[in-house]
Amino acid sequence: MTDSLHPDLLKLAHEAARRAGELLRDGRPADLAVAATKSSPIDVVTEMDIAAERLITGLISDHRPDDGFLGEEGAATEGTTGIRWVIDPLDGTVNYLYGLPTWSVSIAAEENGETVAGVVVIPMRGETYHAVRGGGAWATGAWEGERRLTCRPAPPLDQALVSTGFNYVTEVRAHQAEVAHRLIPLLRDIRRGGSAAVDLCDLAAGRLDGYYERGLHPWDLAAGDLIAREAGALTGGRPGEGPSRDLAVAGTPGVFEPLQRLLEDFGAWHD
Repeated sequence: MTDSLHPDLLKLAHEAARRAGELLRDGRPADLAVAATKSSPIDVVTEMDIAAERLITGLISDHRPDDGFLGEEGAATEGTTGIRWVIDPLDGTVNYLYGLPTWSVSIAAEENGETVAGVVVIPMRGETYHAVRGGGAWATGAWEGERRLTCRPAPPLDQALVSTGFNYVTEVRAHQAEVAHRLIPLLRDIRRGGSAAVDLCDLAAGRLDGYYERGLHPWDLAAGDLIAREAGALTGGRPGEGPSRDLAVAGTPGVFEPLQRLLEDFGAWHD
């Protein structure tokens, strides 16, 4: 396989994310309720998460039946082509459950373990973000036509706007609150949007200077991490490591390293 395949993967991801976003936006029942819980009673799954993942995996399988899948709601197959689709059918489920607009559909294609294409659709904003490895990051919806994304020039850390998220396990959340308590006096401010994929796209679009979170899964990160990097941001985990469940950090050059150092010093990578 060559890079010539990657635009085809992106096109398929676009179509699947668009359809799933329309299903979630237009098909949300008025009496939407929790269908299951995951890590804790407040880490929820709705019937719409499940329906969206089925739509995505079904559409992709129709076009590429031998690819693998890794999805938040249970899709897990190896495949035989070297291509694996990493899917979060509804990133920001609690926002969606409460009728808040910050939720997204995130789909990435990996080739032999490396993310090569990614799409994030934010239906309630009418925005779509996408990237192919080496091809830059792009967005439509909030701008006239398609716009190439570039992250903001780096401010001093004490003028940086940084987003984060909190785990649904009580003990983990308590420590994350302690880290935020120590960090916030050193920044312009902290935001908590509720969707990792949206936060990474906002970083790519110049709406944030940095982002960090502990406890993310591959489906939370894959598409947004590629989009942020293709927009010029730096991403990683603990110093010298890539993003992982221990810690994911992203930021404009100039913000990334000092933010990463503080998070290491504050123990943001452990409970």
